[in-house]
Amino acid sequence: MSGYRYYQKASRAYYSHPHLSKLLVVFTLSGGGGLLAVSDNSPFSTAYADAGQRDIKKKKVVVLGTGWAGTSFLKSLTHPSYEVQVVSPRNYFAFTPLLPSVTNGTVEARSIVEPIRNIVRKKKFDAQFREAECYKIDTQNKKVHCRSQKTNLGGIEEFTVDYDYLVIAMGARPNTFNTPGVLEHAYFLKEIEDAQRIRRTVIDCFERASLPSVSEEEKKRILHFVVVGGGPTGVEFSAELHDFVIEDLAKLYPTLKKHVKITLLEASDHILNMFDKRITAFAEQKFHRDGINLKVGSMVTKVTATEISTKEIATGETVNTPYGMVVWSTGIGTRPVVMDFMKQIGQTNRRVLATDEWLRVEGSDCIYALGDCATINQRKVMEDISVIFNKADKNNTGRLKVDDFKEVINDICERYPQVEIHLKKKQLKDFVHLMKHSHGDDEFNIEKFKSSLSEVDSQMKNLPATAQVAAQQGTYLADCFNRMEICEKYPEGPLRFRGAGRHRFRPFRYKHFGQFAPLGGEQTAAQLPGDWISIVGIGEVSACSTWGRDEADHSVLVRQLCCSHSALWLFMLVYVVGQWLFVELSTGCVPLGMFQLFAELLKLSINALYAESSQGVGDAKAWVGPNENPMHVHMHDLPPSRHDDVESILNTPFIGGRSNALRWHYKKHERYSVRSAYHLIVCDSRARGSSGASLSRLPGLKFI
Repeated sequence: MSGYRYYQKASRAYYSHPHLSKLLVVFTLSGGGGLLAVSDNSPFSTAYADAGQRDIKKKKVVVLGTGWAGTSFLKSLTHPSYEVQVVSPRNYFAFTPLLPSVTNGTVEARSIVEPIRNIVRKKKFDAQFREAECYKIDTQNKKVHCRSQKTNLGGIEEFTVDYDYLVIAMGARPNTFNTPGVLEHAYFLKEIEDAQRIRRTVIDCFERASLPSVSEEEKKRILHFVVVGGGPTGVEFSAELHDFVIEDLAKLYPTLKKHVKITLLEASDHILNMFDKRITAFAEQKFHRDGINLKVGSMVTKVTATEISTKEIATGETVNTPYGMVVWSTGIGTRPVVMDFMKQIGQTNRRVLATDEWLRVEGSDCIYALGDCATINQRKVMEDISVIFNKADKNNTGRLKVDDFKEVINDICERYPQVEIHLKKKQLKDFVHLMKHSHGDDEFNIEKFKSSLSEVDSQMKNLPATAQVAAQQGTYLADCFNRMEICEKYPEGPLRFRGAGRHRFRPFRYKHFGQFAPLGGEQTAAQLPGDWISIVGIGEVSACSTWGRDEADHSVLVRQLCCSHSALWLFMLVYVVGQWLFVELSTGCVPLGMFQLFAELLKLSINALYAESSQGVGDAKAWVGPNENPMHVHMHDLPPSRHDDVESILNTPFIGGRSNALRWHYKKHERYSVRSAYHLIVCDSRARGSSGASLSRLPGLKFI
């Protein structure tokens, strides 16, 4: 068993990083004085070249969609045994997180797109792109029916494409919830064309409102911009629109600034519900300070050409509000072609396509679905509890000891990820400790085994419909296709508890890298994974690096540093992005916006490193324990003559802890250069009394 495990790890390392094996061979031979020439070709391409590729029938792979999932799959697919055809109504890949920035001109549309044909032409196997839309999937004959888009060049062309493997990555459409008037009068933010249309409409609203014949009341209506949906897209667009109006359009239309109004509607009680509560509260407070009209608990019931009707959930009152432009961002819905396909395969009562843990559509062996159009239907442990017990009970005694599970523990955790999540929640080391924790003895029967795992399935959650998930799914599926032949002979997946042998591949596992929500004015809320999350006292994972103003319109720097190593985290992120850019640059397929993102990250990391080096008088490695409550202190408008007083207090040994409990950070904000700001963080709750008494003597001090 250990030998087979070693082979699995070696096989995965070789096919994931083939260049490592070449280095190993070179180092081995160099010790013996030999000389070796290593080819860049993979063993499969060499085998095909020797046998003659014309004699081998290639499998036809059809990819529907050029979004995050489809493009990620196409980029990562390298095996020469496939013939790939990509079908999509758009011939480019769009970096969708930057779409709100396109609406106000911060980023040009051409900077966030990548032509699909640039990716296709550099593939070493036969790959073709068809700019068309799939309107029907024929699973019996393995055909995809497509039609071209109607243009001024002629009528619609229809054709069919055969497939051996079908990858459905068509994404989703905006969800209108069948609200009357939304499709006719609202704007969406899903495509490049949507962002450009919004940008033109905003300018048109200002131009029309500037006409001398327009009344004051009509100007207020035209310049009222309504955003429906308090998710990341709606919040970011509202913030971008506010910056665009205040910083740019107000200079071009100075007489119209007083008429501009931005309203954000959200049906639930708060915006950014997927983020930590403290980030949500911070975003709501900032919007109120910026003058963005935030209305929570308001559900849109109807949209006309000039008015939007909302129902207040708390009171049931219906309010009609005049507007100039409505942007609809309330989630995603299933495309009609996917709904028809779901009816064919018997998935009629679902919102999106259901797949297994290997991204195969349930009810089909050769069709895969990934991205926003599908969700993984994770199998429950309790459905297989009996077969798992019988798999471990090799002697059929009906009773097991904890040691009997050692051979299948890894397979259980790999096949059912909710088990590992349950262990972390219970703070248990492994599956063995879970069994001992539940019953306290080393021997149990099937009933005790069921009771031990009865709460495991409650940890199951659907993956979010984000670009991060779709990109990882595309890369995973391409990796499975690249290693399909070798895994047919030597399967590397977990045990088949309801059958013999093992699964070919390891199931898909999503790795969360965090999420961001730009709030405008150079402020961004970030929710990041890591063990240091308890440092800022937030239950989930969060970190904010933002600039803002207080009630007295003073420049205040608000920066929650997770630990004294925050600059190192940023440099690690810059290193990863830089490595990706270096690899993608060799293919010539890098959007210009990625270079801008890399430059901003590099600038931020350098500033953070400077801040860390200028921090702290005393021990610069002050650390906040998981049970300690940080106290944030802001000092603003402090006269330069009192700087020495600050330093003297910082040097005072008032903390009495393991290390300095006070970290000092000073930086002059270039945008609001009139005033400067100090930010101090008292990291040890035991230092509150003495530090508060000492610091309270300084002017401009504010405790939070």
